[in-house]
Amino acid sequence: MRSILGSILFFIYSVVYTPLHATLLLLLSPVLSIRQRYIFACWWNVLNIFLLKHLCGIRYVVEGKEHLPNTGAIVLAKHQSAWETFAIPSLLLPRQLCLVFKKELQYVPFFGWALWVLRMVPINRTKGVEAFEQVKTIAGQRMRDGAWMMFFPEGTRVPVGYKRRYKTGGTRLAVATNTPVVPVAHNAGECWGRKSFFKKPGTVTLRFGPPISPEGHDAESLMAKVEEWIEGEMHKISPHRYSGPDTPLVEKSR
Repeated sequence: MRSILGSILFFIYSVVYTPLHATLLLLLSPVLSIRQRYIFACWWNVLNIFLLKHLCGIRYVVEGKEHLPNTGAIVLAKHQSAWETFAIPSLLLPRQLCLVFKKELQYVPFFGWALWVLRMVPINRTKGVEAFEQVKTIAGQRMRDGAWMMFFPEGTRVPVGYKRRYKTGGTRLAVATNTPVVPVAHNAGECWGRKSFFKKPGTVTLRFGPPISPEGHDAESLMAKVEEWIEGEMHKISPHRYSGPDTPLVEKSR
């Protein structure tokens, strides 16, 4: 019953409050710096995590924050749920995260407009090499301004116990800018699955890995190290959802 009622209440809150918070961000953005806009926007993330905990029973533990470097980094995270899109930016405050996102999301009312005023990095996936050059230019400037970048290398949310092919956009940027990458593993999909309206009470384990230097790597070998760490940790975090030593690969999300 808590799962049903909590999920409904969280949905009502999202429909009512998200447009309000985004509108306030848009109205205040001319008088706020990018950093101030980001911190204001992240209060929405913090509130989401708080309400998911108290309405839906989704608690969490964070491990490995001691690994986070004092210099800039590129965060490469497992993607199972909407939960981590709220949690990781709020957990990394006061660091400012800059997301690389599909260009089409800019046109989503309120959410997409917020991405625009926060100067996140849009990407046109149909442009190939040209798209990466655009990302490298914009992201490079954002990183020089002190922001960390964040990618979901699988590209989309994946069911618990599975993986998609890891794309090398984040590691290509790391090699090009000589920036360490921080891998992140978690099991948020066990509480809030992709395309699932109802949330399940439980505890999410979110684990930051030691930073991996791009020195001596190309994009493919660096991503292989990231994938090896993330999928290895997934077997430890959710051993009941993995039946063998290798994570099954899905070409299309289920």
